[in-house]
Amino acid sequence: EKRSLEILGLEPAPVSNQVIQRDRYAEYASAVAICASSIDKFATEVRHLARTEVGEVMEPFRKGQKGSSAMPHKRNPMRSERMSGLARIIRGYLQAALENIPLWHERDISHSSAERIIFPDGTILLDYMMRVFKGTVEGMEVFPDRMKANMDLSFGVVFSQRVMLALCDKGTTREDAYKIVQRLGHKALDKKRMFQELVRADEEVYKLLSSEEIDKAIDPAFFLKNVDVIFKRLGLNK
Repeated sequence: EKRSLEILGLEPAPVSNQVIQRDRYAEYASAVAICASSIDKFATEVRHLARTEVGEVMEPFRKGQKGSSAMPHKRNPMRSERMSGLARIIRGYLQAALENIPLWHERDISHSSAERIIFPDGTILLDYMMRVFKGTVEGMEVFPDRMKANMDLSFGVVFSQRVMLALCDKGTTREDAYKIVQRLGHKALDKKRMFQELVRADEEVYKLLSSEEIDKAIDPAFFLKNVDVIFKRLGLNK
């Protein structure tokens, strides 16, 4: 047993009876379910970003493909929706694997019928999910202009924290900086004016921050400064 498992890069169970304990099987099923759920997480994000009112990304769409049986103009994120549905099945398989742990008198046969379904189906489904979603990401359309437009829907108040911290760096107490930025943020939303313009025109702010410092505080590139570092950690820097 030990020599055979070494060929496969595995180790024998320290203790077993008639069968290997099913907690090991459940751990494997858990790993499969976690992978599927991670794909589901990414797919759910794609689905949200592809909504008509958001419109920041779109799944690949080949010529002649139908996006909706009822509304011909639509490009529904069908691949991502499929990933979410299949992930639910795999998570259900994990439940069956957990139920297989408490066998009667160290081994009954109740686990067998479930395992003949959950492990072949679960692993095949996960392989399918990874291949399909890989293609989804590789062919995905991204719309930066729509992203910018969506940011502007909030009249620039997404930069409120950056402006507050810039004021704090100049010696303003956090409480006072909070009040200044809160006043300007509420005004931007109430009057439907861009937060950046109000910040530049505010006397309290301008006494403390130069035009260059204000520009730096409201630069969206700040939030992307570590993207390349993250890609490098994953080996995706090429």
